[in-house]
This record gives sequence, C-alpha cells and structure tokens, in this order.
Amino acid sequence: MYPEEMVKPMQAELTVAGFQELHTVEAVENAIKSAGTTLVVVNSVCGCAARNARPGAKMSLDNAKKPSNLVTVFAGVDREAVEAARGFMFPFPPSSPSIALFKDGELVHMLERHHIEGRPAETIAENLKDAFNEYC
Repeated sequence: MYPEEMVKPMQAELTVAGFQELHTVEAVENAIKSAGTTLVVVNSVCGCAARNARPGAKMSLDNAKKPSNLVTVFAGVDREAVEAARGFMFPFPPSSPSIALFKDGELVHMLERHHIEGRPAETIAENLKDAFNEYC
C-alpha cells in the first residue's frame, strides 16, 4: 500500500476530470457491466508511464464522442478492485498503468503499459479518441 499523501494528487488528477474512483470488487463489476461504454484507467504511481497516462486520459475527453462512464482504480492501493478490473481485461496481462474501454461489459480497446510508456499524453489521447469514435 502506498501512503495516502503520495497517491491523493494522482487520484485527484483523474477525479477532477470526472472519473469515479472504484474501491470495491462490486463497484468495479457494476461499472464495467453497465450499459454503454466505460473507460477504466488503472492508475499508478509509476512516473515513467503514469505521468502521461493520466493527462492522456483526460485529454481524450475533448472529443465529440466519449464514454458514458469514466472510472479509475489505483494499483497498489485498492488491490481487490484492481484485480477485479484486470479480470475483465483478460487476456491482457496485469499492467500499471493501463487504460481499457468496455462496451456493454465487453472489452473493445486496451492500452497496456508498453503502449503508454515513452509516449506523450497527446499520442495516448489520440489513440483513445480513435477508440471512442469507433465504439462510443
């Protein structure tokens, strides 16, 4: 578990943009299985990748089409919620950070850490916008 004072600013970076924090397995299941599209950000303290994942996810929302639901879980903080989210992301291996788009409970687009790391937030946002335009 990471100290709360360490993760609070990283959580807030997404929640101020409208992402709902999920802390339980039930909350994750309800969000992902809900009708419509759900964007799930597996947040992380990893400076090399998460520093661009969060801004990229936020920037992607500047698009005509966007997901119905925006949610986030935090790796290293809410272990059970993260494991539940990752269960829906199968067959992709656990990855932090990562960003997944679900449509009516089905995984339709996935950005793993290796798709995020070393890429600017703008590139991550464009990738997500393309997915939103196709699935939302």
